[in-house]
Amino acid sequence: MILDAIQAMLLSGIVASAFLAMRKRDLIKSVIYLAVMSMLLSLEFYMLRAPDVAIAEAAIGAGLATAVYIVAINRTERWEDGRGG
Repeated sequence: MILDAIQAMLLSGIVASAFLAMRKRDLIKSVIYLAVMSMLLSLEFYMLRAPDVAIAEAAIGAGLATAVYIVAINRTERWEDGRGG
């Protein structure tokens, strides 16, 4: 019973963070929300008794992909700053 409630909260958090990642105009904030979504997804995988998938999702999805996105965003011009054109 309590595990069902925890899974419902995790799934709601996954959907909410994915929605917020799409709605934010600032790309860095969107990447942070994607990292949160990935961490919640890895927790969900762990609760579904797939610890190997959970570790891979946490390492690649939340760690490596977030770092690559942030480096890529920082190397491009940001139109939000008013400098790009």
